[in-house]
Amino acid sequence: MLTGNGLIIGFVVALIILFVLIIRFKWDAFIALLVVAIGIGIVSAIPANEVPAVIAEGFGNTLAGVGILIGLGIIFGQFLAASGAIEKIASSMLKTFGVKNSPYAIAATSTTVAIPVFFDAAFIILHKLIYSLSLRTKISLATFVAILAIGLIVSHSLIIPTPGPLVVADQMGVDIGVFFIYGLLVAIPATLVGGVIYGKIIGKRIPNGNRLEDVKEELQTVEQAERGPNRKEMPTWLAYAMLALPIVLILSNTVVNNVILQDSSETILGKIFAVVGDKNSALLISVIVAMFVLKPYIKEKTEVVMKEAFESSGMVLLITGAGGAFGQVVQQTGLGDLLVNLMTGFNMPALILGFVFAQILRASLGSATVALVTTSTILGPLAADLGASPVLLGLAIAAGGIGLSLPNDSGFWVVNKFGRLSVTETIRIWSLGGFAAGVTALVMVHLLNAISGFLPGL
Repeated sequence: MLTGNGLIIGFVVALIILFVLIIRFKWDAFIALLVVAIGIGIVSAIPANEVPAVIAEGFGNTLAGVGILIGLGIIFGQFLAASGAIEKIASSMLKTFGVKNSPYAIAATSTTVAIPVFFDAAFIILHKLIYSLSLRTKISLATFVAILAIGLIVSHSLIIPTPGPLVVADQMGVDIGVFFIYGLLVAIPATLVGGVIYGKIIGKRIPNGNRLEDVKEELQTVEQAERGPNRKEMPTWLAYAMLALPIVLILSNTVVNNVILQDSSETILGKIFAVVGDKNSALLISVIVAMFVLKPYIKEKTEVVMKEAFESSGMVLLITGAGGAFGQVVQQTGLGDLLVNLMTGFNMPALILGFVFAQILRASLGSATVALVTTSTILGPLAADLGASPVLLGLAIAAGGIGLSLPNDSGFWVVNKFGRLSVTETIRIWSLGGFAAGVTALVMVHLLNAISGFLPGL
């Protein structure tokens, strides 16, 4: 039975085993997380016969908070992608900013699109756009890859309703509308620094060369198909309206029940917005609206779009639940308290603790979502003892999930393949750019902490 420092060493060994299972032996993260959770539970002070129950409790509690939301969010994102709404938003951003300012257009697009659409899917959907821009503007493809990839992962890690920040907000027990607002405030400068500024710097060191020569004809074919007579074009306002719908509904609950009506629990208006603006209700309403409103712009049948969303959501739900199970076991062993005490012994502030913890898991496990779920599950119950604002601690954890993506991360290979980069270039552009964005996000969290007395919800 491991206790004290032995338990900390056991946790480090568990992370190494988890890393080896996922990277070396290509185990799926869901299976690997459960196996390691059982292992660390058995060697800890938890009675062996209670370990399965602890794992089931952690799995169930995590999905009880965000399971419905993750499923609905993926379905909603699938409808936006299938209808062409994502491409429409990207085109409008480019038109607004102009070709000369296309790096900022891509930054705005990536930040916006990643709110409802998963990182991998969004990058794949938009990668031909950055090919075209690089050819038209003569700006290095590396610059556009950095801006697109970093903007997507920043929003993916910081802005609700993607699964990672949703779980963080749930574990911290904070209002998701408040978390969304402050997450957006933190995400914008992180994208500008890690994406635009760093992207322009690294782009000068990684020229295009001949890497886009073979896609010129393909891009012309795609553009002609998009202008074809058989494709019904979606109005720009509709694309933005659908994107904004769940966000507006969620924020309406936050504004009405926390700003306009301070004591609204018994008022009819308060009850209406509490239901409509509930995170699950808001996305359910959005999905139903998307099924009918976007149907004329989708070539596939509704059941085909649904099937693709279900296939994507199943594994996300399992991995999210397994991450919660692993975090629950770690919490039950008392390891969370030990690690906190160890790091606070080094005079490590709570916000940096959350960031470092999530960053270590992000780099070692390869999944931003798993890192955020695990860290928030461990540190969430300790937020009060750490003396930190739950919102800011949650944002610091989310910031830790942004950078240091290594080859154990599927996103690394998506950027590598569709960005037409070598492994070394991917590390320079994606891994280091993400780290710069994560550190920038942490700096913003500290700035919010410094003026928290003047800000609502903190």
